[in-house]
Amino acid sequence: MKIINTIINHKDDRGVIIDLLESKNINAVTFITFVKGAIRGNHFHKETTQWNYIVQGQVKLVSQFNDNVIEERVLKKGEIAVTLPMEKHAFVGLEDSEMLVFTQGPRGGKEYESDTFRLEKLLV
Repeated sequence: MKIINTIINHKDDRGVIIDLLESKNINAVTFITFVKGAIRGNHFHKETTQWNYIVQGQVKLVSQFNDNVIEERVLKKGEIAVTLPMEKHAFVGLEDSEMLVFTQGPRGGKEYESDTFRLEKLLV
């Protein structure tokens, strides 16, 4: 997993502007909610990259490449984590949470399941 550190691009008395992504071809943007304790994912994608932005709450991301060490990271409001093709991943809502997923690859609409491969051995 890779964490992207966001920066404030502009700030004035009206508020702030933060570019979440720059120079990316995005095929879908998905809004996902979690109730506390909800587990999502436990899969990987062969072609899809996902940028996972926490809008509200806290979500634990668990990921693994091949059979390497399993990584865990608690993502908080305003943080972005990238999951790459072939990276196994799962999310756990540590509290009621909201996440935006920006996707590059076949993941949105009718293609939602076309690049999703469920794990036999779950991460969470």
